Amino acid sequence: MKKEITEFLYGGDYNPDQWPEDVWENDIALMKELNVNTVTLPVFSWANLQPAEDQFNFGWLDKVMDLLLANQINVIMATPTAAQPAWMSRKYPEMLPVDAQGRRHKHGARTNFCVNSPDYRRFSGQIAAKMAERYQSYPNLILWHISNEYGTYCYCDHCAQKFREWLQKRYGSIENLNHAWYTNFWGHTLYDWEDVVPPSHISSLIPNAFGNRDGATNQSVAVDYNRFMSDSFLSCMENEMAQIRKFTPDIPITTNLMGTFKPIDYFRLSEALDYVSWDNYPSIHDPASLIAFKHDLTRGLAKGKPFLLMEQTPNQQNWQPYNTLKRPGVMRLWSYQAVAHGANSVLFFQWRQSLGACEKYHAAMVPHAGHLNTRIGRELKELGDELATLDNGLLQATNRAKVAILFDWPNWWAAEYSSGPSKDINYVRIVHNYYRAFYKQNIPVDVVSAQADLVGYDIVVAPMLYMTSADLAARIKQFVTDGGVFVTTYFSGIANENDLVITGGYPGAFRDLLGIWVEETDALSPEMRNAVVAADGQNVLSGSYDCGIICDVIHTEGAKVLATFGQDFYAGQPAVTENQYGQGRAYYVATDSEEALLDELMGSICKLVQQEPVLAVPEGVEVTRRYADGAAFTFVLNHNATETTFSLPDGEHTDALRQAPISGDITLKGRDVLIFCTQIKG
Repeated sequence: MKKEITEFLYGGDYNPDQWPEDVWENDIALMKELNVNTVTLPVFSWANLQPAEDQFNFGWLDKVMDLLLANQINVIMATPTAAQPAWMSRKYPEMLPVDAQGRRHKHGARTNFCVNSPDYRRFSGQIAAKMAERYQSYPNLILWHISNEYGTYCYCDHCAQKFREWLQKRYGSIENLNHAWYTNFWGHTLYDWEDVVPPSHISSLIPNAFGNRDGATNQSVAVDYNRFMSDSFLSCMENEMAQIRKFTPDIPITTNLMGTFKPIDYFRLSEALDYVSWDNYPSIHDPASLIAFKHDLTRGLAKGKPFLLMEQTPNQQNWQPYNTLKRPGVMRLWSYQAVAHGANSVLFFQWRQSLGACEKYHAAMVPHAGHLNTRIGRELKELGDELATLDNGLLQATNRAKVAILFDWPNWWAAEYSSGPSKDINYVRIVHNYYRAFYKQNIPVDVVSAQADLVGYDIVVAPMLYMTSADLAARIKQFVTDGGVFVTTYFSGIANENDLVITGGYPGAFRDLLGIWVEETDALSPEMRNAVVAADGQNVLSGSYDCGIICDVIHTEGAKVLATFGQDFYAGQPAVTENQYGQGRAYYVATDSEEALLDELMGSICKLVQQEPVLAVPEGVEVTRRYADGAAFTFVLNHNATETTFSLPDGEHTDALRQAPISGDITLKGRDVLIFCTQIKG
């Protein structure tokens, strides 16, 4: 039985080994002042813990652990395996990764190892086991954290051999592999497993083929290598997990993910985790909807359960071109946005600001000034005090949604490795565009995998679902047959799970479901635009909308036309369609349109299935809700810089941050937060 997290976690990464011991007592005093209850350590301390192959140095960490235990501060114990010691790289150079250009790296970066290296796995498993054995009895050890932000691909000979073994397991025979990869194109038929080589810049990847990303001479090979690398990260992580569980089987395990990080299929990686956690580092220009989308994606990785916000910065970052300060209130606002979407922690990187190296200007809870008498210090104090009093019933509370958006990493890879139709195709952008249409209306959304159970949802949206397995297509059709509403877009249903085109006319897997046939696809260059014009006699869309990037030339095969294109030789032909299928409906958007079209279309669909906003509020105010047994916690987040006013629904409500009754009209200051609790039945 895994231990439960019993309070909201507040604190961050602690690196005491970067500081003399006489600073540690001051650290504890400052933590107490901020109500910090949790620290993560020792994330990058492998060099200090193992200064030589046969030498270990845990004395300093023992002192820190004892100090934290004496002051009742929880520990998330991180294995330090994201940065191996220099002696290890020197003595075992094949541990270092080979990049896509065929160059073996030198020591000096982090996550700078071959994820399939037998030596790396031996040493990383060893240090994990020694730490688990040594600290297993500490009652303040609440969570294990494996490595840090996995993500470095390797193309070495060892990975090539492991890739061949992975392919043999997946496809069974070289004949099946040739079929799946369509290798008779360009005469690339494989005769033996040894003919398989990783797709790299010296084999089949085309560097910067589309200006901002690589292409591939065979997308099927590239997608499978990404799948293989995702499985390799999973296997490497499980190697450490197995060692830890020998000594602490009851302590849950996590690793920190990075939202929409392209190289790793996080749905695959998260299958092994007890808690899903992620690092939230938006820029000042990122819309609140994009941050919310990534939180909801993380909750999807956790299969709807609460997740952990493992890292954010209390102020500016250090790696962006312009490292802008977080404006007053933003740190607190974004922290509660995470909690609103399912997080049970607010943790920062890092506790004390480093004196040197590449992150010395990355903000920390304790700045270079060494004290908390700062604007951010006061905000951190306010947040820590509030989280300490927040109803722990919220820890078990979950988000509920009747709308699902499908997000699929292999589909993302395949769509953007593709040599057509346009280099401006951007999977995350279009998925976020559809998510934003619901977000703006405060309609809750689950972001789920292509393997998710669709039963229980009213609406399923799958933007640019380019690569579609027969199983997924069948489940979507059954969902619509049973009364669900399905929405998809251009460049959907085109290829199977191996990126082989589904014959019989686009959109292949969904042609009968959508009641349309795509004859041609027009890729517009940036200066080219078109328009979508609402058709007469329908009550879904009204007016005209700008569009571009992609315009499908389609014919209806039973679908109703909701809008047509306004220009070019396909002017007057369908641009948005609706098709009755079984007891449900399926919608197709044949172009990349402006926000207003998606807002109106998704709004109409929500009305159709009687999906209502969580709460009626002014523009720029986000509302989400988490449900616990007998209670609903509603979060109202004012992302505007100015105050706003709205009305609470009838009933008895409690301000969860102030523990006081609340009702009627509410005025919320700019960038302020309201959380109110309502008792409910069922």
